[in-house]
Formats: sequence, C-alpha cells, structure tokens
Amino acid sequence: MLKLKDVYGVWQEYLTHFPKQNRYTLGNKTDEVFLLAIEYCFLASYAHKDTKLIHLERCISRVDLLKLLLQLAWEIRALDAKKYRVLGEQLQEVGRMLGGWKKGLEPKNSPS
Repeated sequence: MLKLKDVYGVWQEYLTHFPKQNRYTLGNKTDEVFLLAIEYCFLASYAHKDTKLIHLERCISRVDLLKLLLQLAWEIRALDAKKYRVLGEQLQEVGRMLGGWKKGLEPKNSPS
C-alpha cells in the first residue's frame, strides 16, 4: 500500500530528530512495527484469497499499534504535537483504507 509507505517516509524524517535516549528504544520499536505493517500489507496484496484476510488483519493490528506507540512518543515529549498530528492523520487515513479493503474481502451475508 503506497500510502503506508509514504507515511513511513515521513516517520523516517521524524526519527532523526527523536531524542537520543528514546531513539534506540521507542524509536526503533516504532520503526520495526512500521516495517511489519508494510510487510503484512505487501503480503496481503499478493496472497491467495484464502489467506489474504489474515495478512490484512495483521496489518491493521500493526497500524493500531503504531498509533499507540506514536501517542506514547508524544506523551513523553519525544515527538512534538505537530509531528504527532501529521502522522496520526495519515495513519487514520491508512486505517480507513485498510478497513475498506477488509470489508470488501469479508464474506457477504446472503439474503434469506
């Protein structure tokens, strides 16, 4: 998903300005979760119909975890409010896109 990749690019710019005391702990963990989300999204895009939803759900859970990690970074002042808002808004958009994709994959209830 290109949007998620774009958000990761923004994150990489912000990571260089993370306080040194948080860069190698919270910063690295956030970076790792970003990469996992991108990986699961990639896998979902190429997965067989039977396993696509599993990868997509993993991606969605990683995006939700990213939101939590970024909130934590903001709360401990490792990330300023403007950067937190930018990343948060972009991740909200990614979440909506992933939710729509998931909804399209879920089995439809047949009319009775």
